[in-house]
Amino acid sequence: MIRPIVVAAFVLLHPGTASSQALTDSVPNLTALVGKPASEMADVVNRFNNDLNSVSRRYDADNSPAQRKRMRGFYNSWSARITQIDFDKLSQEGRIDYVLLNHYVAHQLDLLGRQDKMIAEATVLVPFGDRLLALQDTRRNLISVDSRSASSTLASVTRQVDSLRALFEAPPSRNDAAAKGVKARAAAPKVSRTVANRGAIEIDQIRAVVASWYKYYDGYDPLFTWWAKDPYKKLDEALTRYAKTLRERVVGFKSSESSASGTRGGANDGPIVGDPIGAEGLTGDLIYEMIPYTPEELIGIAEHEYAFSLSEAKKASREMGFGDNWKAAMEKVKNTYVDPGKQPDLIRDLARQAEAFFDQHDWVTIPQLAREDWRMEMMTPERQRVAPFFLGGESILVSYPTADMSEEDKLMSLRGNNPHFSHATVFHELNPGHHLQGFMSDRYNSHRQLFSTPFWSEGQSLYWEMFLWDHRFQVSPEDRMGALFWRMHRSARIIFSMKFHLGKMSPDQAIQFLVDTVDFERANAEGEVRRSFSGLYPPLYQIGYMIGGLELRALHRELVDSGRMTDRAFHDAVLQGGPMPIALVRARLANTKLTRDGPEPWKFATELPPPVPAPAAGGKK
Repeated sequence: MIRPIVVAAFVLLHPGTASSQALTDSVPNLTALVGKPASEMADVVNRFNNDLNSVSRRYDADNSPAQRKRMRGFYNSWSARITQIDFDKLSQEGRIDYVLLNHYVAHQLDLLGRQDKMIAEATVLVPFGDRLLALQDTRRNLISVDSRSASSTLASVTRQVDSLRALFEAPPSRNDAAAKGVKARAAAPKVSRTVANRGAIEIDQIRAVVASWYKYYDGYDPLFTWWAKDPYKKLDEALTRYAKTLRERVVGFKSSESSASGTRGGANDGPIVGDPIGAEGLTGDLIYEMIPYTPEELIGIAEHEYAFSLSEAKKASREMGFGDNWKAAMEKVKNTYVDPGKQPDLIRDLARQAEAFFDQHDWVTIPQLAREDWRMEMMTPERQRVAPFFLGGESILVSYPTADMSEEDKLMSLRGNNPHFSHATVFHELNPGHHLQGFMSDRYNSHRQLFSTPFWSEGQSLYWEMFLWDHRFQVSPEDRMGALFWRMHRSARIIFSMKFHLGKMSPDQAIQFLVDTVDFERANAEGEVRRSFSGLYPPLYQIGYMIGGLELRALHRELVDSGRMTDRAFHDAVLQGGPMPIALVRARLANTKLTRDGPEPWKFATELPPPVPAPAAGGKK
């Protein structure tokens, strides 16, 4: 093991110890902010966002008939109103907001249609869902509760739930029943593991809504409690058992794992199922993100980028004395982890080192307050199962072993968070990455936070990784191996996530793919795949890193390498513009033509370097 990297003493000073002049400098030039040109559409976007929040709060029984109907009506009404705006009279900033809002509304309607299909597929397992969710809708409509009728509904649904559960609890086959002279039971519904998992998650969500509904009346309405207390208790138990049965009998959870589930992808243990959206869903999401490539073309782009990384990994491996055996070199890098308890010091030192490097070159504005206000917290062992590496933004969440972890899990975490891996990604999470993004988004064009996209946020942080690689931030071969680990990782994410949603790769195959092509620790690979398919992130999230980074890199070539903008002006403009698809960033900075439908398709991948030659046959991998 090694101790944390030592950097110049001035880098380690906490901004809280800054001089009075430094504190004064943390306040911006207010004169420059007065009268700053703004989008004419900013108030429209803010009104939409506030109305959306109001409707969402009011209709809080997710996926109930009333909620689905109201949301569809909301989006359709806004879609019609938007077209009344005179697009030609808007400035470029206003046109960008028009396109953003118009695309957002259309995409939400598309997602509602997709959601309707998913609910319909699971209806055979959850035919009682609408009846139970309607209880909360009725309460929100301020209709006085009919306690006896509500009690009857609870009891009726309980019987239905128990009957459905019984079909899955090892019913005898018709042949076995006939041989034993037993009347055969009805067959359980035939559904895939994906639909069964979706059904179990839906049951958990319905159960939570009903609990909220019951709690509202319980005790405050004595007649309600008199009627509903026992039926509610039995329903809650029946729903819990039914979800558990689906997970164990159809999805494949073990008994000890199934009770912990509750997220869209299942628990932090047990099988990884996910919910692939297919080619049609991917196409719709890519149109929304203004990515003019097919899933297959994106896989090709990722394979091209991976080939570059692999070639560079072999170069670094040779410098380390391992020849072309880059995995052996990677093993040495992984075993340079710091002692338990020392990881926060390492993260602090690397964060200050990166800020000093940016200051040296004047590439981007990092305000004094943005250096001062980020915080550090330790990640829980439970969260580390789906996030094996540190996360960042407003705070940086450090993933490192805890005393209660198994020896195997401790070693996986130590090796996966070694200094050389961290060297290439601390700035991804903090400055000028996610932390600076959030800092600037709160202060410039804040209305555009509604349009958050991983192609802007994750793509921008990944862009900085490539930018610093190009500018020799990683000097030693060990640090270059650490940077290439992540670059390979981001290429692999595109490949396994696209193939998963196309039905061409299972979660288990994705885990093995990460182990084989990126040299992931197996536990970390499992955490990565579980995170990708848990449902906590949209389907295109994992491709947003590399594809967004490549888009920004192509735009940098177009605007900075050509001499039209300086590095600092370019980077500041990207941050201050707010989150949006990178094609609209290009329209904003290059002032390209926009119509109501958006910009012309931008084939950014033509900016990629020529393909890297394949390694000779028989060479080590």
